[in-house]
Amino acid sequence: MSARPYSDELPGSVLFACTHNSIRSVMAEVIMKSLYGHAVYVDSAGVRAKDVDGFAIEVLDEIGLDADKHIAKNLDDLEDSSFDLIIALSPEAHSKAQELTRTTATETEFWHTIDPSLPEGNREMQLNEFRHVRDDLYEKIKARFRTAMAPKV
Repeated sequence: MSARPYSDELPGSVLFACTHNSIRSVMAEVIMKSLYGHAVYVDSAGVRAKDVDGFAIEVLDEIGLDADKHIAKNLDDLEDSSFDLIIALSPEAHSKAQELTRTTATETEFWHTIDPSLPEGNREMQLNEFRHVRDDLYEKIKARFRTAMAPKV
């Protein structure tokens, strides 16, 4: 998971990384922005960029979040590559994040997240896979950053 234990403070910036920046990292970015975007700079990128998946847009829309204007980015093409925390959502992105942060103080974490585009089935079955990933990311993000947002006593 993480090279260091979780901090009780919110990082100043978080990058979510996955293979294509078309599903998982997009969902995580939009969810994180909805929860903590007022306090944290949040972005996402992929090892290779690919158009955002319509199912990802649809399942985020179901919970009132908008990813319709998201433009997929490559990790190598980021204008600012200095993040406090990079959360990789695929093994390939984790490997790339470790390579990119080898000489920096950036923390990296790996959250094993299934690729919902892999299972086959009818439209509703595929949407359910995307909903599962959306809900899983939502819970992981809330759990990971909950103590940072708790009132200090």
